[in-house]
Amino acid sequence: MSQETQAILSFLKQIGLPYELAPLQGKTFLPGVKLVASRLVIDEEQLLYSGDILHEAGHYAVCDPHERHLLDGDIYKNGLTHGRKKDRMHGEEMAAIAWSVAAIQHIGLPLEVVLHADGYRGASQSLIKAFREGGGFGYPLLNAWDMTCPEQGFPVMQRWIRELSWTAPES
Repeated sequence: MSQETQAILSFLKQIGLPYELAPLQGKTFLPGVKLVASRLVIDEEQLLYSGDILHEAGHYAVCDPHERHLLDGDIYKNGLTHGRKKDRMHGEEMAAIAWSVAAIQHIGLPLEVVLHADGYRGASQSLIKAFREGGGFGYPLLNAWDMTCPEQGFPVMQRWIRELSWTAPES
């Protein structure tokens, strides 16, 4: 196991995010990592990028606490899309990316570990630049869910796992 992976798993243990190391069968959205029955499963043999662990962990961390038990497989094809507006799903995707950026900075590893060149449809360098320069996206949701530190703001977090449910007013 790489030192990066060890540092990431140590962080997940520290924040109480449930995971297990186990073999995965079949295709996964990200090689070697999958949410299974609201638990992160990591297959060390299939894992290509240790930062992908944080991306999937970000989905668990930012998920509405009342819906977290539904996390299983590809969250866009199973469970959480039923009855939810697509914009809400995209918001959680952006929040998961911002969460993974905050996490990798907290751990002390480079942004490139999470925003690696083979991910994000070729936009990883643009994302790295945006987050380094104080731009980026997704962190307003982390703020709204009281996850970021009010005094310091993103990427400093006061809580790593979302506790607040929030529903947009009906329009």
